[in-house]
Amino acid sequence: MEDPEGGAKPQFDGASAAGRKDGKKSRRRKGKRGGQSRNAAHPASHEPSGGAGQPARPMEDAAGNPARKRKRKRRRRGGHGTVQDGSPLPPAIEQTAAAGNAVRADSDSAPSRRNRRKHRGKRGLQGRPLTPAKPSGTQQQERRAEETVIRAELRETLNGATADRRARQESHSHSGHQGDRQSAGEYAWPEELYAALDLGTNNCRLLIAQPTRPGQFRVVDAFSRIVRLGEGLAASGRLSDEAMERAIEALRICASKLRNRQIRRMRLIATEACRQAINGEDFLSRVVAETGLELEIIDRETEARLAVSGCSSLVGRETRSVVLFDIGGGSSEIAVIRIGDNRFSRLANHITHWTSLPVGVVTLSERHGGHDVTPEAFEGMVREVEGMLGSFDCPEIEVAQTGDFHLIGTSGTVTTLAGVHLDLPRYDRRKVDGIWLSDDEVSAMQAKLLSWDFASRAANPCIGPDRADLVLAGCAILEAIRRRWPSPRMRVADRGLREGLLTDMMADDGVWRRNRNRRGQRVRS
Repeated sequence: MEDPEGGAKPQFDGASAAGRKDGKKSRRRKGKRGGQSRNAAHPASHEPSGGAGQPARPMEDAAGNPARKRKRKRRRRGGHGTVQDGSPLPPAIEQTAAAGNAVRADSDSAPSRRNRRKHRGKRGLQGRPLTPAKPSGTQQQERRAEETVIRAELRETLNGATADRRARQESHSHSGHQGDRQSAGEYAWPEELYAALDLGTNNCRLLIAQPTRPGQFRVVDAFSRIVRLGEGLAASGRLSDEAMERAIEALRICASKLRNRQIRRMRLIATEACRQAINGEDFLSRVVAETGLELEIIDRETEARLAVSGCSSLVGRETRSVVLFDIGGGSSEIAVIRIGDNRFSRLANHITHWTSLPVGVVTLSERHGGHDVTPEAFEGMVREVEGMLGSFDCPEIEVAQTGDFHLIGTSGTVTTLAGVHLDLPRYDRRKVDGIWLSDDEVSAMQAKLLSWDFASRAANPCIGPDRADLVLAGCAILEAIRRRWPSPRMRVADRGLREGLLTDMMADDGVWRRNRNRRGQRVRS
């Protein structure tokens, strides 16, 4: 039979048809074994497949290179790093996509290739993936709207996480031990804020905190400023106009912070300067008129108990005896604590003896001088404080074994010694609070400070010009205490009356007990 154009018409008999079927099966098996296209596996000189006279597929391109099948890759519209509307993806989504591509590249191993060969029959012609249907205009608009919403939610989440992280870092830098590593949101309620203000002879301090886990709290806001309210008090017996102006200016800032918060309960106290001054009550009346803050003058016993309450978490379970001292600007409180087998929830209940010395860093430095302190002048300050401690009737503390007894110092004097000992470039409360100093280390730091002149002390970042004339007077009080109660080690506490006020208020309100109820825990009576 001839072709109308004159060529021989190919014959299609049964044998050739069977040969084609066998050839397809053979090629399919070869493709499965080799994972490559048939044309790429055979040289260009190989006989073309198909029956006799059937048009052969091109084996070479124009350059003479073997032709390979090309697989079309799916790509998102707009390219990498963009969405369909052309706007850039958020960094978090783009990083996730890059990580996914890296994982897919790493996972392109032998098992994945076998998996692709297994599903080769589900592909379209020429081994290409079936092209999905093009989305309609309405679907594209819906997809763009959905991506816009996702992008906005992701941006809001990232911003919120950054703000929350900054808030936790700031609160940790203030509270240190109070927050530990526990999330405060797990325990606290935003409406239950407590505030404590301590107006002392040298400083004005404020803390605003919320309760977290039992016995702990997280600081929300804090303020501290050296006002020297007791400046010149020892000589005149009155608060000077300049000192009162400095204190009222600081109290105005505290009042502004308190007005901006919804405080559940607050307690504002004044200590030795207002206790001793003839015009102390008049000054507090002026504070009410100009700032709206009503401060109460507490007695010395209450001050000692509050100092103990603020440092209760620094007394370990193995401790049996502690001498805790708070070296203030106008007075120094000392509490002797003995803990038996049964420990109370409030450490202040274990106080057996206490005293308040009518001397502090401000009053002592004014009497002996604080700028140029010689070793003889320093020893004179120590002997004066020793004479005051001689009238303190307190039995000797028996030390059964190492670790049973130690000192705890909560004042600017001991924190300054710790900062100088650590050689900090700037004072860091987180590194100072709770640190242990041996007896030899304390002696070395006191000798080092005594060897410096006023300019050297003022240049130290942990002392500064505001404390340069007060730090050696504090060291003299500390030395007298160490001579009365020798101890192999001392623990430094950067906390005090404010922490004690907050702890007592929260315990009185039972916030930690109610907290356990809310978390499904049994109340302990």
